[in-house]
Amino acid sequence: MSDQKITINLEKFASELEKRKTEISDIRASSQQSRDVVELDQSKVGRLSRMDALQSQAMSLESERRRQVELSKIETTLTRLQYGNYGYCLRCDEEIQLKRLELDPTITLCIDCATKNRND
Repeated sequence: MSDQKITINLEKFASELEKRKTEISDIRASSQQSRDVVELDQSKVGRLSRMDALQSQAMSLESERRRQVELSKIETTLTRLQYGNYGYCLRCDEEIQLKRLELDPTITLCIDCATKNRND
């Protein structure tokens, strides 16, 4: 890594993460109905309609799982911000490049460690 010290605007990252957290919470609330149990009563809906509903439910459940993973990453990142170790690689403790953090503020590895991790 370079010897040049990178200045990170922690408030900007915290604000963006809090905003994204709120967006995810709003999406979760508005999409709750699509994750509810599908009615399988044949007298009310046809077989293809039930299959479509089951497929839609499965896609909604997967989207919810991904939102939950993203929320977990955001919470972890906010904790790192709070304790002053944000922006440092979890593996080698070097600074993570600012451009990398701007792309994804929840990144926890520098590019070198992420590349090594991918090749392992």
